[in-house]
Amino acid sequence: MHAVIISGGKQYRVQEGDVLKLEKLPVEAGGTVNFDQVLMVGEGENIQVGKPFLTDCKVTASVVEHGRHDKVRILKFRRRKHHMKRMGHRQSYTQVKITEIKA
Repeated sequence: MHAVIISGGKQYRVQEGDVLKLEKLPVEAGGTVNFDQVLMVGEGENIQVGKPFLTDCKVTASVVEHGRHDKVRILKFRRRKHHMKRMGHRQSYTQVKITEIKA
């Protein structure tokens, strides 16, 4: 069974057993997270679509770990002005494993 959930302003298509990296969530490692904003649930011909969310569906996940992605290098350069600025950014994430989809 597949589901489409919203987390961190992004939509994810998940099924039981999937491991994915989401925007950082305020839950400790080993804890559980419930996603109530479910857009779609189903498999094959049995698909339920919400308007905009399904009210009786819930996706449960367990938090595996917290971490940070690889560094993204940023370079700002102004030609003919003797100006160059180098910066970097590492985005934090929470890795979760989908344990249950209730429809």
